[in-house]
Amino acid sequence: MIEHVEKGEQGKRIGFQLKSINNLIKRNLGMRFDKAGLTELVGMQGPIIGFIYDKGREGPIFQKDIEQAFDVRRSTATVMLQNLEQKGYIVREAVEQDARLKRIVLTEKAIEQNMRIRHQIDTFHDELEQGLTDEEKEEFTRILNKIKKNMQDGR
Repeated sequence: MIEHVEKGEQGKRIGFQLKSINNLIKRNLGMRFDKAGLTELVGMQGPIIGFIYDKGREGPIFQKDIEQAFDVRRSTATVMLQNLEQKGYIVREAVEQDARLKRIVLTEKAIEQNMRIRHQIDTFHDELEQGLTDEEKEEFTRILNKIKKNMQDGR
């Protein structure tokens, strides 16, 4: 049964608090990226470059890997990668064993942009966690994982 929440009581509800913090995080990161001149990458482009950078050290990255990692359809991944290619952030290289298969490789421009983005995010996290003890961070993470599990279980 869904209970009625009195006006003014919403701020005490965890869902409202999480939504509020999510909005503040988005706004704060957006302002940081604007100030740092990191506005060319939009939507999922930055995270995709970060994924290719990280996973590319383990082996070649293909479009299928992007589709699986970001849970997007083939057509969506195609458009996102085409946009990154047009902006000069990636190149697609044919694989020796199968010329139809193209591995995705970051350009120097993408690597530099990725480092600048990561610096902004690392600085943001340092400020976000300022004044929190390791124990508080662990407890907060433990509670968030419980909430996440509740959501995944469909409760």
